[in-house]
Amino acid sequence: MAQHSTDARRASDRKEPDGPLEDLIHSQELSVLRSVASSARLTEDIALSLLNRRDLPQQVLDDLSRNGTTMRNRKVMMGVVSHPRTPRHVTLPITRHLYTFELMQLALTPAVAADIKFVVEETLISRLESISSGERLSLARRGSTRIAAALLTDPETRVIEVALDNPHLTEIWVVKTVMRDDCPHPLVHAVCNHRKWWLRRDVQIALLRNQQTPLARAIAIAEMLPVHVVRDVLHNSRLQPNIKAYLADQLQRRIEKRKKARAGDPGPSTPAE
Repeated sequence: MAQHSTDARRASDRKEPDGPLEDLIHSQELSVLRSVASSARLTEDIALSLLNRRDLPQQVLDDLSRNGTTMRNRKVMMGVVSHPRTPRHVTLPITRHLYTFELMQLALTPAVAADIKFVVEETLISRLESISSGERLSLARRGSTRIAAALLTDPETRVIEVALDNPHLTEIWVVKTVMRDDCPHPLVHAVCNHRKWWLRRDVQIALLRNQQTPLARAIAIAEMLPVHVVRDVLHNSRLQPNIKAYLADQLQRRIEKRKKARAGDPGPSTPAE
C-alpha cells in the first residue's frame, strides 16, 4: 500500500510534457511516454491512440491506469484492461468495475490473456443471479464457453435454450452439466429435443444416465447406441427403474435377434452394433 501511494505521488508530481501529446505518443523514450500517460491534458482519443501501441512498457500502462481523469472514460478503461502488456495488478482491480457487456467483450477478445479471461468469466458468473433476464439472454447468445455453460442451469427455460445454441458451447460442457446430480429438468428436456446435441454420442450416454430423461427419448437413444454401450450405461444409470427395466428388456431382444442372425436366421433388421 505504501509503495502504491509513493507511485501515485510520483505520477502526480511528473512534469507536464512539452509539445503536442498526439506527437509525443510515438516517442521511444520511456520518460516521455510516462509523462504523456500521466498528463492532465490527455484526452480519450489520444489515450486510445497510445493504447494502440503494442510495445508500450508496463510502467506507461501503470501510469495511465492512475490517470484519474482519463480513466473515467469507459473505452480507455477497456483499452487498458485488454492491452497485452498491462500488469496483472492493474488489470484485475479494474475488472471489478466493468459492466456486464464489457466483461463479455473481454472474455471474447483473443488478445486477452487466459488468466485474465478466467477472472473475467468468474466475475460474470458471480453476477448471473443479480442481472436481468434480458442480460442473461444476451450472455447466453454471445458469451464465451464457460458463460454459456453456466447459463445451462438458468432458472428460465428460454435462457437455457439460447445457451444451447451458443456457437462457443462445447460438447464436454453439455455432458458435464447433464451428468450433474442437480441438473435441472428444463435442461434435460431442452437437450433431449435439441437438433444438434441429442445426436452426439457422449450426450446420449449422459442422457441415459440422467433420471429425468423421458422414456420415449431413452428408447430412441438406446436403439441408436451399440448393445455393449447401452449395457454398460444401464449398469450405472440413474434412470427411473421402470425405464431401466424396459430398456433392459429391449436390449435383450436385440441380443437375441443378433444371435439369430449369426445362426442364419436374419429376422427383422437391427441397427448396427
